[in-house]
Amino acid sequence: MPHGHSRLGAGGRSTPSPPSSPRSRHGRNKSFGGGGRGPKRSLAEKLVLVIVSAVFRRRGVLLFAPVLYITGMVLYMGSFGFDVGLRRNADGPAPPGSVYRSPQVFEKLWPLMQNESNSSFNALTMAWSPTLHQSWKPCGSMTISQAGSKQLPELNVFLIIEANGGLNQQRLSICDAVAVAGLLNATLVIPIFHLNSVWQDSSNFSDIFDEDFFIDSLKNNVKIVRELPEDMLQRFDYNISSIVNLRVKAWSSPKHYLEKVLPRMKELGAVRIAPFSNRLANAVPSPVQGLRCLANFEALRFAEPIRVLAERMVQRMIRRSSEGGGRYVSVHLRFEKDMVAFSCCEYDGGEEEKREMDIAREKGWRGKFRRKGRVIKPGANRMDGKCPLTPLEVGMMLRGMGFDNTTSVYVAAGKIYKEEKFMAPLKLMFPHLQTKDSLATPEELAPFKGFSSRLAALDYSVCLHSEVFVTTQGGNFPHFLIGHRRYLFGGHAKTIRPDKRKLALLFDNPKIRWENFKRHMQDMLHRSDVKGSELRKPGGSLYTFPMPDCMCKQNKMRHKQ
Repeated sequence: MPHGHSRLGAGGRSTPSPPSSPRSRHGRNKSFGGGGRGPKRSLAEKLVLVIVSAVFRRRGVLLFAPVLYITGMVLYMGSFGFDVGLRRNADGPAPPGSVYRSPQVFEKLWPLMQNESNSSFNALTMAWSPTLHQSWKPCGSMTISQAGSKQLPELNVFLIIEANGGLNQQRLSICDAVAVAGLLNATLVIPIFHLNSVWQDSSNFSDIFDEDFFIDSLKNNVKIVRELPEDMLQRFDYNISSIVNLRVKAWSSPKHYLEKVLPRMKELGAVRIAPFSNRLANAVPSPVQGLRCLANFEALRFAEPIRVLAERMVQRMIRRSSEGGGRYVSVHLRFEKDMVAFSCCEYDGGEEEKREMDIAREKGWRGKFRRKGRVIKPGANRMDGKCPLTPLEVGMMLRGMGFDNTTSVYVAAGKIYKEEKFMAPLKLMFPHLQTKDSLATPEELAPFKGFSSRLAALDYSVCLHSEVFVTTQGGNFPHFLIGHRRYLFGGHAKTIRPDKRKLALLFDNPKIRWENFKRHMQDMLHRSDVKGSELRKPGGSLYTFPMPDCMCKQNKMRHKQ
């Protein structure tokens, strides 16, 4: 059945959707007791092993072998403890890396850090090696031109999407909507922002992004309107909710949109897709990727009130970083109460902290953590690198990498859990520490208070222009920021991405020597430098890895000149 024209052309083949993100993999615990023979098997375990062996010898019942084998292994392994961090081996200490001992490590290393304060060397001056990277330049428009968008006929159909979540999840939905509208040659209505139960931000598109600039930047590729035309509104009784909401699966392929969505759109004149987050596959043809590039890196800029204050804050940060030649470090610190609660990690607050976290989990995710069979394993989470880094740990890591106490640090964060307690050591290590509350006056921030996405946009802007960006806990904020920095800085993210599994082991050793700690941290910095110019792998996100879809290699000779 013909489906009209699209940017892929008649012969365009769809690209399969990438697999969903891998689930957390929990390794099997080993016994942490002394050497010698393993535990004796019970009669039930021996019986299961005999049955499994017999099954494998008889070809006639091989179909049952996998089931019996798995059953046997479950019974067999049941004799071992799998709740690392939830309960400790009575015969020995907790597994390495499973306990929060960072304060003890800091107590030992702090005098040695002080001895190196105001040193002649600061990692800020040479954190990134120019010899490791080839320079790239933006060229997303080249891939868009391959689509031949100006030759496509007018379809006069409309796409309405609902962008949910926080600032950068909304950004993801907007850019993917531009790509889908271009693919289907549909007119995109300015996205509707859903009032999220967690973010509680009632902002509209124009409150956060420059609507006129967005429409104008995309006018040669995708038609965008602020609202449906009068005749279309009449058709649906002036009620957007009357428009059919198509349920589209996450990571849907271009083929799905062409074969399932476009026919309905042509039949009805307009369709809604809500929610729209992650509704387009990462791996799509170049013309569609080109639209994503244009939307994210060129067309989406913040609304003027945000942009004006953000520019002031960046300039103030540069002026207050005079000892670093105007360069500063920005840190995305995810140590808000809800993040600590969701991670199910334990720190040093004892029973009081446990009660607070239980209440926070129940308030934010009612019943999710109390489901039958759900076991919280703080130690296993820490060993697996899933615990949010504390301000103390971020500070020790940066000092170990060679950033001394003259370094200016900007912290992008929400309300830090027990801020006075946890932020004190970071401020001690980095006296020139700033936040949006210290860079902007209360009067300047007043219009943004109560709007989490607008406040996040200020943080995003200051982090974008830092010499070094430090990410500590994943999420859309660092993923988009890393890609944006690559786009601005010749393909290099200039971002420190800590190895949190390794950090868990190092911070669990109060006897560690300062020189040894520094060596590990500098290796981690070097690894971040090497991986700063990664290309997008199949199935990877263009928003984090803009090369090679949005950027082209720059001529070496021209770059040197």
